[in-house]
Amino acid sequence: MGTLAGPKRVRSNNGEYEQGGAMQFTRSIYFALAGLAAFAFMLPTGAQDHQHGMNQPSTAPTDARQLVKFPEPMRVHTITSMRDHLLALQEINVALSQNGFDKAASIAEQRLGMSSLERHGAAHIAPFMPQGMQDIGTQLHRAASRFAIEAQSAGVSNDVRPALASLSTVMQQCVACHAAYRLH
Repeated sequence: MGTLAGPKRVRSNNGEYEQGGAMQFTRSIYFALAGLAAFAFMLPTGAQDHQHGMNQPSTAPTDARQLVKFPEPMRVHTITSMRDHLLALQEINVALSQNGFDKAASIAEQRLGMSSLERHGAAHIAPFMPQGMQDIGTQLHRAASRFAIEAQSAGVSNDVRPALASLSTVMQQCVACHAAYRLH
């Protein structure tokens, strides 16, 4: 049985050497937990409160979130856009786990950041949103653009922690919006 030395370097799938050991394990745990948290917030209300007793009376919780009514084509477009946001977050996590900081930055800016507003038709959808929902959306896009800068900086500094903190701010906007609003 060997002793624990400093971080060891292991060969990755692309042939480059990366830092292994505890740091890589910690990163893996962080990304797994972030993914599970994002998934949990996408579940419909009540699905998170699964009850095992089949003979219990139905006590489904009421959904206290504000109902936002969109015309059907805009509702579908908005939900599709949110799913793309979730996919972008997953792709960013993969890129970060592979030290692909520029790739993570590009995904964030093009699909979530201020540069993505036209692509998502934000100007056409915003008038149907309550002001609070608009504000959260704006904060999301600004936070994603700030994350893109932090991710690029991580490529230079080799310190991913500021980028992860910035990514957390992006995800906080998703959580805030889904906690406060529901589409119909």
